Amino acid sequence: MKIILFGIPRTKKNSQQIITHRSGRKFIIQSKLYLQWEKDCLRQITGPLKVKIDYPVNLKVLIYKKDKRRSDLCNYLAAVQDMLVKAEVLLDDNSDFVASVDGSRLFYDKENPRCEIEIKKVKI
Repeated sequence: MKIILFGIPRTKKNSQQIITHRSGRKFIIQSKLYLQWEKDCLRQITGPLKVKIDYPVNLKVLIYKKDKRRSDLCNYLAAVQDMLVKAEVLLDDNSDFVASVDGSRLFYDKENPRCEIEIKKVKI
């Protein structure tokens, strides 16, 4: 299965906000940029892509960023996996289902930032 998600990929870890509740308690929430990216991705994943994969897969994620700033691939992978669970493509993103992320990389494409995801069943 191959999924191409158009838009500037965002990470969860680097896009957090700390808010203070009236009680004085602090909470960490995702930034508006991350939430918008997630919402855009969920709109792009429809119909037959929502399969709730419940077997081990290799997730190959190619991130095409808009700029050349240094980035942490692991943060992008975590955001993509969480989004795929929320989009009902994966049943869960633990190691029982996402067995590997071989071939994942970061690239630069100023004109067409996107996230290309390839999901292949693996034998364990």
